Amino acid sequence: MRLKGIIAIVAMAFVLSVFSQPAAAKEKTLRFGVNNWAENVAVSNMWKILLEERGYDVELTQVGNGVMYGGVASGSLDIGLEVWLPNSDKPMVDRFGKDFDIQSAWYKGASLGLVVPSYVEIDSLAELSDNAEMFEKEIIGIDSGSSLNEMTREAVDAYGLEYEFVESSEPAMLGVLDAAYKAKKPVVVTLWNPHFAFAEYDLKYLEDPKNVYGDGDDIFFITRKGFEEDFGEVLKWMNNWFMTDATLGELIGTIKRADDPEEGAAKWIDANRELVDSWFE
Repeated sequence: MRLKGIIAIVAMAFVLSVFSQPAAAKEKTLRFGVNNWAENVAVSNMWKILLEERGYDVELTQVGNGVMYGGVASGSLDIGLEVWLPNSDKPMVDRFGKDFDIQSAWYKGASLGLVVPSYVEIDSLAELSDNAEMFEKEIIGIDSGSSLNEMTREAVDAYGLEYEFVESSEPAMLGVLDAAYKAKKPVVVTLWNPHFAFAEYDLKYLEDPKNVYGDGDDIFFITRKGFEEDFGEVLKWMNNWFMTDATLGELIGTIKRADDPEEGAAKWIDANRELVDSWFE
């Protein structure tokens, strides 16, 4: 009986010690919603490493674009790293924005639209209608629910294109692009920059005289309501974060060569320690 009593007292002391910890000490896990896009995978793994170096636990959850917005808005996710404004992601922000906070832009001058290899002899979306057979009447898109896909549907209507718009994923779209490029065949895909594809292939955007795809965007990150109260120092660090074409392109390229996102991000961090350290000052 005496031994059981001692065990009970020790157990109770342990429980009290755990539940008497302040919330900040118990809650050190950050939940990122990650889209399956090269730049999103790259910066998410980069931040995972940087925050884990500073004592946080980071969970990267693969989600679709709509799920990311809904997750941050509901609080089931803490952070979404890729929000294109003022144009591309406006519909999602209009739908969910009252329930999350938009933070600083970490990349400026992003653009998106329909892209073809430079050897294709058309230069404008307005020329697609007369050249439908050349492209087998197909436009290859990315993930369902992405703003780029929705804008492409608008472009199909605006330019009167009798094309099938094929939703797939970024890897599937890149596979189609790669196969066509190697065979020197015409292909039209949805694409955006920053993206490593522009370094791998000689590509061009088709001009958009109706301006369906807008005049370009900056890329912001979003956080759930209450994030600043729970993770003030993390928010301060992340609002210091900024990348250029060169730094982001190098990060994406390093990950692609490593064939493992976290391993590639770690290599890039080691090679750019002065830059990343500046975000924590």
